[in-house]
Amino acid sequence: MLPSLSSYSDQELIRLMKQDEESAFTALYNRYWEKLLFIAGIKLRDLAIAEELVQDIFLDLWNRRDRLDISGELSHYLATCMKYKVINAQAKRKRAQDYAQLTAARLDRADESTDHWLQFEDLRHQLAKLVAGLPEKCRLTYQLSREQGLSQKEIAHRLRVSEKAVEGNLSRALRALRTGLSHLQIFLLFWL
Repeated sequence: MLPSLSSYSDQELIRLMKQDEESAFTALYNRYWEKLLFIAGIKLRDLAIAEELVQDIFLDLWNRRDRLDISGELSHYLATCMKYKVINAQAKRKRAQDYAQLTAARLDRADESTDHWLQFEDLRHQLAKLVAGLPEKCRLTYQLSREQGLSQKEIAHRLRVSEKAVEGNLSRALRALRTGLSHLQIFLLFWL
């Protein structure tokens, strides 16, 4: 073990670190961790992530110690490493926020779509009940016209009645359904 390394230059500490001297790495760590943490903390405003980035930089420094070739100042090298780590962390945070917003928007649309579908199904059920409650001739005329898409002439031929009778039955059916649905809409307005 070497004596206190605080007086050694960065280049001397890097040379010692390449020889697997952990105390040289510790001296570099103690010299720069607080500065790097400060830079990351200011940029990210999240101390936990800033600490993680500092640890990542020093872990990478130790893992690459045998092939490390820093020609300039170590402080500049570490500051550049931190700059890119911060940029990547900010981009990751932005992607996570965008994903969360997109997911929330999709869930809102899904909820809205489900609500609309449930309202439609309820309305369809109410309409079916109203149709079932129509007098037989009106109900048959309505079903042949609206559900099977037959013309008034085809309905008259099928039911063996005049087109005028079909027209009258269809008018009565539609009037009854409109009245029934308007009562339902008024009820729904007060209920919602």
